[in-house]
Amino acid sequence: MAAAAPLLPAEMAAREKRRPAAAREPGGLAAEAEAAFLLQAGVSETVRGAVLTLLEARPEEPVEFLAGYFERLMQSRAEGRADGADPPPRPLHWRLDRALWHLRLAHHSHSRTAFSNNVSMAYDSLSACGRRKKPGVNGKLYSELLKMLFRDRGAPEDIIAPLLQKITCRDHEAVPFDVFRYGVLTCLVLLEFLAKAGALYEALDGGSGVADQRVCLAVLSTLEEALHAGGVSSPIRYLEAGSKLGPDYLALAMDKALAERKPSMAMKKEEFLKKASTVFVAKVKPVG
Repeated sequence: MAAAAPLLPAEMAAREKRRPAAAREPGGLAAEAEAAFLLQAGVSETVRGAVLTLLEARPEEPVEFLAGYFERLMQSRAEGRADGADPPPRPLHWRLDRALWHLRLAHHSHSRTAFSNNVSMAYDSLSACGRRKKPGVNGKLYSELLKMLFRDRGAPEDIIAPLLQKITCRDHEAVPFDVFRYGVLTCLVLLEFLAKAGALYEALDGGSGVADQRVCLAVLSTLEEALHAGGVSSPIRYLEAGSKLGPDYLALAMDKALAERKPSMAMKKEEFLKKASTVFVAKVKPVG
């Protein structure tokens, strides 16, 4: 049977008007009958579970989250066994896709609780191996998820490789949750760091596609000084340190660079981003 199309607000209002008046009055027999139907069908509990999960995750796209939630709920029920036997192990690609879905939900800076919950659900998704198998995440799964996270955002491999070398584990090693969370957070912060660096480069090139190498190096040097001066150790603090560079401070560094009597050369955006990522990765504490 085809799924019903979602109702627009005007259509919902029209349907509400078509309901019997007695059903629209709280406490009436018709209203009680409708409530009993929802309770007996399990709809009330299912919707309550969806809303609680939504509030726990606090995703950036709530409606899309609910659609995915109910889709996976139906898949889980279809795969369930009434005889109580152990469920078959989830395919590797399914576990990775589900974990990545959880990591897409809430931005790491919106709510610490919501982000931690989503990371925890991603970790549990990778750990799902069936009742008789010991749950856990090994280094191979952890590394593959981080690579998928970067591919999902279109990050170049030559830029992310140095970071992955510092935060991944050996394939056979067990990855504790705190290491898993640290690695995921570091990757997400690097992605945002690169986005901000890209926007900065576009301001430097003036729309030409190339920027003066002297100015780029001066800006990168100023950014590196800000990170080291802050003495920060948490990945999310790197963004805060970089954001403290005011326009006046950057303009002063750029003017100083242009005043130097050095030959002018061009720097492309790819090179600028690679150097910016090197500044970031140098501050990252390796795991293990």
